[in-house]
Amino acid sequence: MKIVLAYKNFAANKNISHIGLGVAALNTAKVLIRAGIPAQVWPIVNSAGLVTQLRAQPGVTHVVISAPWIPSPELQSMINEFPGIQFAVNCHSNVGFLQADSNGVRLVREAMEIERATPNFHLAGNSRKFSNWVQRAYTLPCAYLPNIYYLDKHTNTNRPQFNGGTLRIGAFGATRPLKNFMSACGAALDIAQQLKADTEVWLSAGRTEGGGDTILRAAREMVKGLPNIKLIENGWQSWAQFRNTVAHMHLLLQPSYSESFNMVTADGIASGVPSVVSDAIDWAPENWMARTDDVLEIGRVGRYLLTDSQAASDGLEALEKHNRNALEAWKEYIGAL
Repeated sequence: MKIVLAYKNFAANKNISHIGLGVAALNTAKVLIRAGIPAQVWPIVNSAGLVTQLRAQPGVTHVVISAPWIPSPELQSMINEFPGIQFAVNCHSNVGFLQADSNGVRLVREAMEIERATPNFHLAGNSRKFSNWVQRAYTLPCAYLPNIYYLDKHTNTNRPQFNGGTLRIGAFGATRPLKNFMSACGAALDIAQQLKADTEVWLSAGRTEGGGDTILRAAREMVKGLPNIKLIENGWQSWAQFRNTVAHMHLLLQPSYSESFNMVTADGIASGVPSVVSDAIDWAPENWMARTDDVLEIGRVGRYLLTDSQAASDGLEALEKHNRNALEAWKEYIGAL
């Protein structure tokens, strides 16, 4: 058995990526390897590159392509050339996010037809909610291949709580409307006012998608002229650099309207930083959750987490539970083929 996790990477630097799909693939591969399942991560720029690598490295038994982006004729040709390999396209979006990717919706529909006619291809989702929806709505199979977040012996949730000084609150990710960053900024402002704390609000910048420039401009206007608030626009970083930035925060705000996992929340947990999340991030502790459209509730939960000495350990317990279930899902998929 040999599993390849392939993702689109314009930089094509192995194991180094500014792309969330590459980070997700690397984490999943490391967990699979630790469980005794051989796995590799292949950054590719197109389907031809994947075909070239498969020809050069015999013995691959499973290929999981992160996200629907390969044109269907090219995908079908590749599947036909390697009948001994089980292929899957794993959708990394829940249903709500698909409104931002009409091409992705088309490719998902075409993938359903490929699976119907091809024995060695499978549509998958990294969200059980997405997989269940496909099965119910289209009466077709959809495998569940969730993200698994690699935790090692250096994971440390024993970090000091905020007890004065400058409060650092992060809202990170691609700057898209569905990330709900304006509600996060509004909640950070409320937290700062209620705690009477000088506050830095760290917001991702440098990867604006679908109105992201408007979001950043609106955030600047929200805090402009306030003496106790400083907006820091954090440029897109490598994952190692980003992990250091996350570890510098006291609190993260991730009240997304739609998610299938959310790597940022897991990054925070790995550094002992709790997150206010929406119920879209359903693996997180329930007491971390707030309603997406209630800014004051997001702020209230944030103030609670800043003072809860068990918040970090609760997050680690929730992520470890998710990881155990996710690994079993991967084993079930591999074993069933």
